[in-house]
Amino acid sequence: MLPYQPPLHPTTSAVETLRRTSLVPVWLPWPLPPGWLVTGFADVGDERTGGRASVVALGGPSVTHGPADLLMIAEEPGVGLGAALAGLAGPDPGVGFDKGPPNAKIDVLGHPASMWCVDGADDRAAYAGEALGNWLWAIAWPQEAGCLIALAQLELRDLRSPDQDLDLPFGAFSPRLDG
Repeated sequence: MLPYQPPLHPTTSAVETLRRTSLVPVWLPWPLPPGWLVTGFADVGDERTGGRASVVALGGPSVTHGPADLLMIAEEPGVGLGAALAGLAGPDPGVGFDKGPPNAKIDVLGHPASMWCVDGADDRAAYAGEALGNWLWAIAWPQEAGCLIALAQLELRDLRSPDQDLDLPFGAFSPRLDG
């Protein structure tokens, strides 16, 4: 089992660290939804093998009231970080999660990626799909913030790409990355 590294606070140096060490995409919705900020980063892996899962945390206004959180996760199959953050018991979304039409589509590097709702913990909305041979997860708190994933027409960029020197708006560190 690969270790969950200490989360990184939202800074430019944290982005640079993930760029150097991540073997999977570091997905960021760009442009960000109105009022949203980047609130932290995390990864799973070690110095020897590199990052096998990456997380970008975002925070912004909820569709109903109060704040909302969104985690964008890329991981190699079997790592289990997305499933754990979604509140699932196994390492992956589970057999049959992708039966039927997708519940959402996210633009990944100019191509639509299908996403399906998964039955995770009741306090969050969790979607899973595949992009570039890795699991793609989008997990939102509170549960009603999941409509952002389904309706906002998010466009993901991989922060590892050299042409992604974006002027990111950073906010307070996300408590969703602790533990």
